[in-house]
Amino acid sequence: MMKNSNANTHVWTTVDGIDHAVSEAELQTVLAAVEAVLQTENAQGRYASIVLTNDEVIHEYNRDYRSIDRATDVLSFPCDEGDALFAPPDGFLGDIMISIPTAERQANELGHSTERELAFLTVHGMLHLLGYDHIVKAEEEIMLARQRLIMNETKLKEL
Repeated sequence: MMKNSNANTHVWTTVDGIDHAVSEAELQTVLAAVEAVLQTENAQGRYASIVLTNDEVIHEYNRDYRSIDRATDVLSFPCDEGDALFAPPDGFLGDIMISIPTAERQANELGHSTERELAFLTVHGMLHLLGYDHIVKAEEEIMLARQRLIMNETKLKEL
């Protein structure tokens, strides 16, 4: 397990359950994506926990918390949902889990870098923590527009 925190980016990252090392470039991409979302959404001073993991671990969480019995690419757990956390720390948004193997596969399928896919998944997860959703079509359009704006304006799409 590797842990990394960066006071400037307001994120705590944990790497667990992955057979190979996560590169420094991949970690920096995740941190940059968090910072881009916080700045674009005027949420400076907020922070999140991000777990970079494998398909097996994210499959368990997807099954246990969403009743979907398969791996996925990203899961978000906003701290203001559920009743497990009575008093979240000031500024804490919640937790994000990203499957590195799924991010790598999706990047290959889409013809771009793993870093670019990690940036997209991190932006997506952070927007969920900030209250965006895509269950209803109108909300999905808003969330997708915010994702595109953040990826384009911050040059994350060019990774």
